Amino acid sequence: MAELLKERYSLRYTEHLAGAVVRSYPDFNSNGFKTAVFDKEWEIRELKDRMHHIAVCLHQHIPLDYSESIDLLKKVAPEFSGFEAMFFPDFVETYGMDEWEISIPALEYFTRFSSSEFSVRPFIIQDSERMMAQMLEWSLHNNEHVRRLATEGCRPRLPWAMALPEFKRSPDAILPILENLKQDPSLYVRRSVANNLNDIAKDNPQITLDVAARWIGMHSDTDWLVKHGSRTLLKKGDPQALILFGFTHQSSQVHHIELSREQVFIGGSLEFSFELNSEAGDLGKTRIEYAIDFLKANGKHSRKVFKISESAINSDIKYCVKKHSFKQRSTRVHYAGQHHLTVIVNGLEKNSVVFDLLAAD
Repeated sequence: MAELLKERYSLRYTEHLAGAVVRSYPDFNSNGFKTAVFDKEWEIRELKDRMHHIAVCLHQHIPLDYSESIDLLKKVAPEFSGFEAMFFPDFVETYGMDEWEISIPALEYFTRFSSSEFSVRPFIIQDSERMMAQMLEWSLHNNEHVRRLATEGCRPRLPWAMALPEFKRSPDAILPILENLKQDPSLYVRRSVANNLNDIAKDNPQITLDVAARWIGMHSDTDWLVKHGSRTLLKKGDPQALILFGFTHQSSQVHHIELSREQVFIGGSLEFSFELNSEAGDLGKTRIEYAIDFLKANGKHSRKVFKISESAINSDIKYCVKKHSFKQRSTRVHYAGQHHLTVIVNGLEKNSVVFDLLAAD
């Protein structure tokens, strides 16, 4: 089994952190810090709770004022990177909300080694006009991590982070940042722009469609960006999105779907196949998906759409084979009962079958 992210906050990691602090601040009580980190609730703490807890323990064992503490942590931060090091920006969020002149440069600095995408959001909520002006400035920064913070930090629906209801209602303040970054030389940044557009599409689909229509055709990088930023709209079969990306052929037919079995156990997999054909010449640019209506614990069904392929098909027939796994996951729990599988072509439902998911022995 893959290591859980929260397990990266190990004793070895904590000792490394304590040692780094001691080198810049010899009076740091490293043993007391480690004892405080691994308290009686440590084992039940999840990832973000562990991250925050480390920030709190640092604060408890660094008897300096906020400004001095930030100066110390800036000396320590370059030794740490990745998701784990987000306790540095967490320290800013937790103790520096009333110290903008110190906190905002600190978030800019710490994001270069991990990311301040979570911690910038309370500042947006506190004063969105001031913070978004800062993020617009960051969108022109020479460091790609800071530019990414400008767009990632203001995503209306950033996963694992507090939502930004103001931007769910109207993302107008976000759009100038996205404009600045739409042709950024860094894929890391462009991917964040695409994800922000996709977030916007969930509450304001027409805004994403309008942006996509303006940007498409500028450059192959921007074409990828708007396509990725429109993925939710494409999965929903939004007619404007389908037309924008050229998925206009609607005469194809799926005559039948063959299942490898009509009953599959939870934990197993189901293979299915079907033939797609057209009576009006080549199939052309075609997006092929399938949807499964999963039975939920409450007895209702919830649909999830999965992509099979997307290409220009220079023939009037295509044979497709796909296998779907029903392994239990933390993000999707399976329940025994009747399920439905539907083939979708260019946003249109073509054919469906029913199968039974059985409880594992």
